[in-house]
Amino acid sequence: MAALTVVFDLDGTLVDTAPDLIETLNVVFAREGLPPVAYAEARNLIGGGARRMIESGLQLEGRPMVGNEVERMLADFVAYYAAHIADRSRPFPGLEAALDQLAARGCQFAVCTNKLERLSRLLLDALKLTARFAAICGQDTFGVMKPHPEILYKTILRAGGEAADAIMIGDSGTDVRTARAAQVPVIAVDFGYSEVPIATLQPDRIISSYGELPTAIAGVVAERP
Repeated sequence: MAALTVVFDLDGTLVDTAPDLIETLNVVFAREGLPPVAYAEARNLIGGGARRMIESGLQLEGRPMVGNEVERMLADFVAYYAAHIADRSRPFPGLEAALDQLAARGCQFAVCTNKLERLSRLLLDALKLTARFAAICGQDTFGVMKPHPEILYKTILRAGGEAADAIMIGDSGTDVRTARAAQVPVIAVDFGYSEVPIATLQPDRIISSYGELPTAIAGVVAERP
């Protein structure tokens, strides 16, 4: 696996951030006099970033969206979330052991997320994971978001890799579409925040725990032309 760049999504893939993100959404909604969004519903909104969480939450409440209102709520969301970014968020079980195994085989790692880069780094710093990644890129790093393939291409390059020697790891349709657009193989986790059963998205492999990741990556690499 020499020189292989493994690019991870963040929320729902590397880290279970749902508790802090959903709490933040509902704190913001409470300040607006709105009822909380149910945990199960809010969990499936995470993959699109904070703005989408707010917009989709407003739709669930049947409240019309007003541009300035959404911007104000988004600023409130980011401020509260930054102060509570790792209250309950934790890496998914087995992550660090899998990273150790893959690093020993010559892999390098990067993060490609629709989270703001500043918040991504703040979270990974809090969890003492930042040093694991050669690049950490968010929706504002290059001015383009997933599923546009450019964010994945540029993340791989920033990590010092090449798209021909990269694999994407994600949990949602956004991640699968990004990888397909970039012509990069994709492994999906089935414990993340996908709005649909992950198998329906037809990734190259599906894993149910990080203990399965090294074998899944080896399988994908073996199938490369």
